This record gives sequence, structure tokens and C-alpha cells, in this order.
Amino acid sequence: MLLWMEQGRQDRVRRRRVFYIPGFDPFHPRRYRELYRAEAAAQAAVSGHDIRLEPAEFGGGYGWRVTAVIEGACTTAEVEVLVWSDIVRAQMGGGIAATYGQMLRTAWVYAASRALWQLFRLRKGPVIAALYPVAMLLAQALLALGLAVLAWAVLAAALGSLAGALAGLCAGVALLRWFKRRDGRVYAYYLMHDYAFAARWRGANPPQLEARLGAFAQRVRQALAEDLDEVLVVGHSSGAHLGVSVLADVLRQGPPPRAGPALSFLSLGQVVPMMSFLPEARRLRRDLAFLSVSEGLIWVDVTAPGDGCAFALCDPVAVSGVAPPGQRWPLVLSAAFRQTLSPARWRALRWRFFRLHFQYLCAFDALEGRPGEYDYFRVTAGPLTLGARFGGRAPSPGRIARPLSPQRGW
Repeated sequence: MLLWMEQGRQDRVRRRRVFYIPGFDPFHPRRYRELYRAEAAAQAAVSGHDIRLEPAEFGGGYGWRVTAVIEGACTTAEVEVLVWSDIVRAQMGGGIAATYGQMLRTAWVYAASRALWQLFRLRKGPVIAALYPVAMLLAQALLALGLAVLAWAVLAAALGSLAGALAGLCAGVALLRWFKRRDGRVYAYYLMHDYAFAARWRGANPPQLEARLGAFAQRVRQALAEDLDEVLVVGHSSGAHLGVSVLADVLRQGPPPRAGPALSFLSLGQVVPMMSFLPEARRLRRDLAFLSVSEGLIWVDVTAPGDGCAFALCDPVAVSGVAPPGQRWPLVLSAAFRQTLSPARWRALRWRFFRLHFQYLCAFDALEGRPGEYDYFRVTAGPLTLGARFGGRAPSPGRIARPLSPQRGW
């Protein structure tokens, strides 16, 4: 915090630009605007905020403007979604056979690189979540095979062996297609595509994603030249490791102007080790090491042990084995779902793992009268910079910093 003030930046915010980087999500960014609108209203009812949204244009980008009165101060925040959903949709474009091929390739990459075992030693929850789509797809394949054999056995006598086999094959394929059409309930295909995206290039970014990250970095640099008090980059889930690379690119071009806005990075529900533990994630490991000692920003990493899809309280730099001497960032904090959600709300969400993974972007109904706890809307629309809000905080108890990555070079 002292360093932040020495650099000449103020801790109060009147105008803020927020860049939100989603995780592996094929949906239109309006989904995040509507989520923000609904959850901001819910948080306002609990905490007494006054938050209003209106449309905003960002040179072809998608976003919204937030006007808020929080903690007795009026602020304006312009939120822009940095879109890469088209790249996600392209990854998800394959059929059933392609998905099973991805499953085999992904399992081989994580097993052969020794990443799977080390990830399991780090946190069991997200590894079990990664194995879940494999188990579901195998179960679906076995059921389809069983149906095919049963149909063949029943129909072979009447239609002949060959015709019965063809009928059984058609029945099995029809069942697999039925499962795929209903994947919105079980997320087996969706999650398989997510993990396969990392494994396909063994942790490296594909060219189209590298180009998009360059465009994101340019948007952040442009905002740093505007009349703002804070430029805040928020990366959720897979968007956290994209945010690391975007900000590393920004800062390699030179530190932000001393009299310019504060540059802040909030990573939420991060799954960085799923990428950084892979052999070709050299770019990411280099960016993690660079960002962790940077004096040009504040980086706060928020996870929660109740989120089984995130590497909760794992320092993404340290566990990746690239923490340099003098590491500053990130400040690892817990969203502590069991304390920040009411008992009734926690019981309702506890086993909804995918929904809990988005809780960082949502209202916490046990925060009334407790302004020191993590509150997404105070961070993105409140009157303090990220550094001022969390300055002087110690990492949450239980922070994991053991270097476990089997791959550490860049």
C-alpha cells in the first residue's frame, strides 16, 4: 500500500474502467451483463448499495456503465467484456467422435506429462472435476454399447446377423446423440472441451488466442491513457490465466504513467495450474514470474475452498514453481463461502458445483454490516482501488505455496 501511494496514485475512485475476461464460455457476453444486473440488485438489498446499469459502447466492444453509491461515495464504472467466446465455440464445434478423441488425447497429455498426479497432490477437487467428464463420457459410451448389443441380440434372429448389427449400431449412436443433446444438464461435453482446449497445445496458446490477447492488451493500454482513477482487470476461471498474460504484455511495454490510473488485477476462481503444469505452458510460466514481482500493479487472487472447480488458496505463481526472489503477488484471499453465504444459501448451493464456481461474481447474503469481506460490487463499483481496499491484508490462512509443477522452464 505504501508503495502504491509512493507511485503517486490515489486510493479513491470516481471513474473506473473494468475489463472482464470470462472463462471458457461459448455464450454471448450479455449473459454477464444480466448476471451483474441481477446480482448487484441482490447485493444492494443486503448491503445498502445503490447500483444502476445502462448500456455503453466501447469501440465495437460489449459492456455496460455502472453508476453507484457505495460506502457513501458516488462512482462511475464502465465494464467491458473482453470477448473470446468465438474461439470457445470453434473448439466446441466437433461431433461425438471428435469429443471422444479429445478425451483420449487430453488424458494422455495430462498423464504422460505427470501433471495429473501433481495437480491431484495440489487440490483434489478440481482434478475430480476434470475427471468427471471423462467418467460421464465413458459411462455414456458403455450404455450405448450395451444398448447396441441388446438390440443386436434381439433383432439378429428376425433380421439376420448383419442387419441386427446395423440396427444395434444405429441404436447405440442414437443414444449417444440423445446424451449430447441433453448435455446442458450434465456438462460432460462442455467440460471435456474446456480441458481439451488446454491439452490440445500442451499448455501453449493457439495462434488465434495469442492474437486476441494482443488485442486485449491494447485495450488495457488505451484505458491507462484515459482520465480514470483505476483500470481493473478481472479474470474468472480460465480467464485468470489469460489476464496474467494480458497484463504481462501491458507491463512489458513500460510501467503505467505515474500520474495515471491505478492498474489492478483481480483473479477469481482461478485454474492456472491446469495450464501452467503442462509442458508447453512456457509463455504462461514466464508471465506468472514476471507479474509476481511487478511494481506496476496490484494483484489479488480470490478463491474459496467451497469451490470444487478452482484451485482454492493455491498461489498460482508459487505452485507453478516459478516464484522469483522478492515475489510480491498475488495476495491470496479466501471468499470463505461458508462465512459469506447465509446457512440457507450455502445449503442450497453446496452441491451445485458449476453455480458455486460463479459465486465470486454474485451477491453474498451474509455480508450485511461486514464491509471488510470480499464483495464483487464494492470492488468493481465502489470508491476504493483494489490496493486501497485490500492493502495491508495478510494472505488467508491455508495458502498453498508448495512448488509442485513438473514443468518449470520457460
